[in-house]
Amino acid sequence: MVKTGAKEGSYEKVQYRSDEVKRAVLAKLKKIGEEVVERLGKSEWPTLYLPVRTTKNIVYDASLRQYVLGPKKAERTVSNIRHLRPFAQLIWVAKFGKQLLTNGKTSTLRDTYYVAIGEGIDFESQDESDDIIMELESLISHPREDMNIFPEERASIYGDLVIEYSIPGFRGQRVDLSAHPDGYSIGPALTTAEFVRCGAEQVFVIEKGAVFSRFVEERADKRFKALLIHTAGQSPRNCRKLIRRLREELNLPVYIFTDADPYGVHIASVLIHGSALSAHIRQINVPDAVWAGVYATDITKYKLPALKLTEQDFKRLKELEQDPRYTDDPWRREVQYFGKIKRKAELEAFSRYGLEFIVRDFLPARLAELQKR
Repeated sequence: MVKTGAKEGSYEKVQYRSDEVKRAVLAKLKKIGEEVVERLGKSEWPTLYLPVRTTKNIVYDASLRQYVLGPKKAERTVSNIRHLRPFAQLIWVAKFGKQLLTNGKTSTLRDTYYVAIGEGIDFESQDESDDIIMELESLISHPREDMNIFPEERASIYGDLVIEYSIPGFRGQRVDLSAHPDGYSIGPALTTAEFVRCGAEQVFVIEKGAVFSRFVEERADKRFKALLIHTAGQSPRNCRKLIRRLREELNLPVYIFTDADPYGVHIASVLIHGSALSAHIRQINVPDAVWAGVYATDITKYKLPALKLTEQDFKRLKELEQDPRYTDDPWRREVQYFGKIKRKAELEAFSRYGLEFIVRDFLPARLAELQKR
């Protein structure tokens, strides 16, 4: 049901939970520091035990309906000179997270990287910095957002949905998400907003910006009473949280459209089953969502313009074949078919039949197929 009741009470509950999370995160960060100091005081090597974030250490949790981290842990100790640098990096990130929470500040992943460089922390790139932040997440069992560290938002949403912001400074302000043809950026404020009124009956999640724009131009939101969400590749966490809310709170079916390539398959699977790298974060997947293509078999079915798979694509296929998330159909069938035809295609490939084809012809046909299953 769309929430239309008094907002003051619900806002206070959100703030209460937020304060509770803040205290829990600060306590865990403090504990890490205390254990390091205690070891040093005893002339012992400080050691951390980090959950292993690989596909070989994920297990399916039936109660959560997602893949979560298994029991395997990796030791990181100052006694090993190869561990010393990442150990120091992780301690710095923990310190920085504590500063953000204590001072009521926020930071982006990019900001965090540059602050680290400014303080003499030896990160070779932002990718390395981001990975250390994820290690800290897994260690304290809290997402980076709970430490006030946010990614640069790139996902967006468009359609017949009115939201009401619940964050300080904007509380009570309402926005019609059909008012901006480029879509509204999906950041923390939109993700946590109240749903006031929704005229949509389903959600289309679209990997590519050009196809998202095509859906808007061809009025797919009105033709199919759908909310349109652009993930810009792999869906960011705030985007995943919002899609999950749309499914759980408004009971909207969710259909995912990706390129017909090994990476597109993975983008859909991560949204449905959960990510191996983020398996320590609970309830940001959408287990009832449906991958609607483009499938490898669609390349043949629709005679789509296709490119040869690259070495990197074949390597990715090999990884998917060994991944527990791809053991059932349609995942297994489509992964195997990619290996058979050795070709890939983009969502835009339907434009060979005209710009309108993907919305006018492909979309209703695919929805009809899926609804018969």
